[in-house]
Amino acid sequence: MQSLAQEIETFSKTNLRKQCTHVTTLSGRGITETWKGSTIHVVEDKTQPEKACGYVQDNSWDLQVRVIKPYLILGSQYAAHDFGTLKKYKASHILNVAYGVENAFPDLFIYKTLSILAVSDTDITSYFQECSKFIDQANKENGVVLVHCNSGVSRSASVVIGYLMSREGKPFDDAFALVKSAWPATCPNPGFVEQLKEIILIKILGCVRNSTLFPIQYCALGPWSNVMHYIGNWVTLWILIWPLIP
Repeated sequence: MQSLAQEIETFSKTNLRKQCTHVTTLSGRGITETWKGSTIHVVEDKTQPEKACGYVQDNSWDLQVRVIKPYLILGSQYAAHDFGTLKKYKASHILNVAYGVENAFPDLFIYKTLSILAVSDTDITSYFQECSKFIDQANKENGVVLVHCNSGVSRSASVVIGYLMSREGKPFDDAFALVKSAWPATCPNPGFVEQLKEIILIKILGCVRNSTLFPIQYCALGPWSNVMHYIGNWVTLWILIWPLIP
């Protein structure tokens, strides 16, 4: 019986079993590589089409829609463009917060369009009041509003989270968890998450964003907003100085 050292010394590549390697290039071209002696022999697969992708294309529409509230649903642009899906979920209003996505059925549904860029430095909270009013409108009219962007995971999800924080007084973690449980793909970009976490929840004030200390920039209180802004400034100041009082 040979020792390991002897086996290594007497080892020869000719004893290895011949193998072929099948490769698909980025352009989709298929080739087969085979070792012949000390060189690699390459054969192109002629059975494949001349133009093909180096990956599996999925051209199917993402028609998934998630029910957040009986009057509030969340989905992608594909759901918003599929009449059957809209009728299935009894949508009557559509809140389009995508950029460059057209409204497919302007004569059949009530639309609100806000072109929001999907970048972290977009101040998405500046759109919350307008979005919340539209969602409230759908609810008051006994309708169902679909909120969508492109994929339904960042901009539209952030709008829905902000709505829950504003109208139901939920802290960010609770609002996010509710949307995430209904739509596991929910993933607001880091900038949106930071903005949502800056929202201060005070029952008397509703939902207020305080990105700069003064003045409070966002308050969903309708005609009382000016009064609440003034009160909010004093409440915010009191919250900050309270720990400093001996």
